[in-house]
Amino acid sequence: MPSLDLRTLRVDQIGSLQRPSTLKAAYARHLQGKLSVQDLHEAQDEAILEAITTQQAHGLPVLTDGEFRRVHFMESFGEVAGMEQWKSKLDAVIRALDDEADAANSRDILGIDPTLRTQRSVTSRLKLMRNRPLEEFEFAQTIASQPVKVTLLDTDRICQGYDPEGSRNFYADTSAFLDDVVSIEREMVKGLADAGCKYIQMDAPSYTRYVDAASLQVMHERGEDPQKNLAAAIRADNAVIEGFPKTVFGLHLCRGNRHSMWHREGSLDAIAEQIFTGVKHQRLLIEYDTERAGTFEPLRFVPKDKIVVLGLITTKTGTLETVDHLQRRIEAATKYLPLEQLALSPQCGFASDLRGNLISEEDQWRKLALMMETSRKVWG
Repeated sequence: MPSLDLRTLRVDQIGSLQRPSTLKAAYARHLQGKLSVQDLHEAQDEAILEAITTQQAHGLPVLTDGEFRRVHFMESFGEVAGMEQWKSKLDAVIRALDDEADAANSRDILGIDPTLRTQRSVTSRLKLMRNRPLEEFEFAQTIASQPVKVTLLDTDRICQGYDPEGSRNFYADTSAFLDDVVSIEREMVKGLADAGCKYIQMDAPSYTRYVDAASLQVMHERGEDPQKNLAAAIRADNAVIEGFPKTVFGLHLCRGNRHSMWHREGSLDAIAEQIFTGVKHQRLLIEYDTERAGTFEPLRFVPKDKIVVLGLITTKTGTLETVDHLQRRIEAATKYLPLEQLALSPQCGFASDLRGNLISEEDQWRKLALMMETSRKVWG
């Protein structure tokens, strides 16, 4: 039997899955001091085993651990000295578990990505203290019969929240900070590659800030040049993945996903050529579930050696798409890219943090089953 070519997979998933209620309860009890670290770890193990077993039952060719060991997707960069002010606050997330004040599909407060509103200083020069994504991979791969993919935070998302003025004691400028971010991410990637991880996805939600009017305004108010920022982000993300020929890399672009909300809007037209021809990642996973994403026209800039994974299935609501609808959308995309360069996925993860989106686990699995059914009908 030929080996699986991870570069040309016709289906994909972004990474996070809805945490089961038992796991959320374990996190809550741990926060309250009623559950030890070891017991929480065992609860995570059990939930990951069930998630991987269910993914395999659905026939998914590449699996994830659901990010069940993370409170927030950005915690892949959480175990880094100097980043203490950036760490997710577990108690705040737990308190938000039952908070339904945020309206689904509404823009976040003040209309822009909250990371743009809050910049944080570093407390020392950066140093990797623990490669948590490597630990996630090693456990998941021992119980999975298919390849396991791992998600990492891209460099621009980290720079987006960096306070250069408050960090002068350690970094002369943002460029010096970015150099260390790249070095640490490369250290994490090397650990994963050496352990046999064949597919790493870089989550790059900040890329869409370069087409969102509110986000661009914030950058201009700070005296930043968006074009220079974007060029630096592409160079840095390429530097992270350079020199790992046995690993496939994906780049995921979305417009916000916290608790079924969104942070940005705007098509990729203005930046598509720069990103699609500039990045070295083999798979581009792009949100396309609403009109906020614009048309498929920017896909005309995608080079022939890349696969575009169309994020046509929304993770923000439980409303189930149809095979016919997805087939029509894929057919529309073939006006700009041939079918052999396309694949299908949800538009984002199902739970960017512990609380997750306003969608049930049952609806989540129905959507992944629909993805598999559609793929069989479109690609065979």
